[in-house]
Amino acid sequence: MEPIRKRHNVDKLTEYAKANITPLTLSQPQTFLDSVVTIVSRSSMVSRFEKAPFREFIGSLTSKDKRFLTDAFKKRLFGRKKREGFDEIVGQLGRYKLARWSIVSAVPFYLDPKKDAFVKPTTAKKIVAVLEIDDLHYYPRPDWSFYDGYRKLILEIKRHLDPSVTPNNAAITGLLMSSL
Repeated sequence: MEPIRKRHNVDKLTEYAKANITPLTLSQPQTFLDSVVTIVSRSSMVSRFEKAPFREFIGSLTSKDKRFLTDAFKKRLFGRKKREGFDEIVGQLGRYKLARWSIVSAVPFYLDPKKDAFVKPTTAKKIVAVLEIDDLHYYPRPDWSFYDGYRKLILEIKRHLDPSVTPNNAAITGLLMSSL
C-alpha cells in the first residue's frame, strides 16, 4: 500500500493545496490559478494528455475570465453555493473542451481529500455499476448530481472500512477498484 501512496503524492499535494488555495490567494486570480495549474500538473491521477491543454487554457485567459474562474472556484471551495461554483467551472472549461472529471475534481480533492472525491471516469463508472447504484448516473461531462452522489457513496463506504486503509477518499476508490 505504501508504494502506491508514494506514487500518488496525495499528502504533498494536499499540503501544497492547503498552503496555496486560501481566501487570500482567491483575491489574486493569477496567483490562485497558478496554484490550480500546479496542482493539476503535479497530480499523478490527472492524465498527462489533460495537463498541457489545461495549462495553455489558463495561460490564454483574459483578466476578466481569470476573475470569473477564480470566483467560481471560490463558490465551489469556500462558499455556500458549491453547486453553482461547480457548474460555472464546468461551463467555462466546457467552452474550451476541457470540462473533464479529473480537472474539475482535482483541486477540491487535494484541498480536502477526506471529504471530497477525485473522479476518474473509468473508476467511477465501474464502482457505480458493480455496486448497482441505480440512482447515480454517470455522464462524461462533469455533473454536480453525479459528483455529489458519488462523494456521498464514497463517504458511506468509508464508514464501514478500517481507518488504516482509508487515509483519503482516493485510497477508498483504489481499494474498491482492486477488489471489484
